[in-house]
Amino acid sequence: MNNSIRLDKRDLILAKGSAVMTRRGYHGTGVQEIVQAAGIPKGSFYHYFASKEDFALHALEFVYRPRLQRYAEALANPALSPRARILAYYLELQEHFSRQDKAEYHCFIGSLSFEMADLLPAIGAQVDAIQQASVDILRGCLELARDAGELAADEDCDNLATFINSAWQGVLARLKVGAGSAPLNAFNTRLELLLRP
Repeated sequence: MNNSIRLDKRDLILAKGSAVMTRRGYHGTGVQEIVQAAGIPKGSFYHYFASKEDFALHALEFVYRPRLQRYAEALANPALSPRARILAYYLELQEHFSRQDKAEYHCFIGSLSFEMADLLPAIGAQVDAIQQASVDILRGCLELARDAGELAADEDCDNLATFINSAWQGVLARLKVGAGSAPLNAFNTRLELLLRP
């Protein structure tokens, strides 16, 4: 019982603190802002995390582990062909963003990588590992699409997965600066053309 309370409080700090850090950046967020957002005393922060850097590393895991799991599940959906799984996933994201009243998106991994990857190598390594996991999930689905004849027999699925992942990160960066729906539309239009035999 006591252990679950500790885990709940840790998750609360991670959820609230990562939201603050996503909006304000690593340098713009102090431990004080994190504990205020979580509604906890400062001492509680240091009970769970050794430093702000330690918090950021755990927050990346906290935010992206479930996202990667959802991505893997979507790209393994047996009700759709491999190509259709990929297209459906990104169309769903486009619809999600189009339903927002205010076109606003802040990418936690993008913010941390731009700001901190060079200064704190551990954060850079964590960001790279998350991006590579995303590429690996997509590559597996692309290989299934190639095997099913939905892509050219000689398609380099690793290169294509890396390209799509990088293009998506570019879309997220454009959304962050308020580019509207044009980058999403362009991404999905080009994705459909890329995923042809």
